[in-house]
Amino acid sequence: MLGVAAVTGILILLGAWWAGPSLFGAGTAGADRRIVDATVTNPVECTNPDAEETVRFRLGGQSHEGLLSGCGHDQDEQVRIALAEDPAEAQGPVPVALAATAPGVDDLRRPTGLGLLMLSCAAGGTYAYLLARGPRSSLAVT
Repeated sequence: MLGVAAVTGILILLGAWWAGPSLFGAGTAGADRRIVDATVTNPVECTNPDAEETVRFRLGGQSHEGLLSGCGHDQDEQVRIALAEDPAEAQGPVPVALAATAPGVDDLRRPTGLGLLMLSCAAGGTYAYLLARGPRSSLAVT
């Protein structure tokens, strides 16, 4: 019975590994994003709902403006941003995100998810073994 639980756990892990990054979050989503350094030119207080700060960044030798959905930065503060769109094609400021919060930039979701899945398979196999074994006989009192 323990062998069946172990094989089932291994098959679940192999299936999760085969499913790829989409199982625990898109790991390839960051491939089409460009990470650049930017300077906050128009900071916004965090009292505003839907606050957007204006940032200036250089890409391809040209200076561009972007709208960062966030607040609390200082004037001329350096931040790392992720670009999803080509700023040369956009008219006006291009929407940007902080690089640390953009999906797929610092992706530990896949190894963490697989580790937790492995732990849950081991726990499930142990539980199945305990159920199949049945209750222990009472301890002998001497």
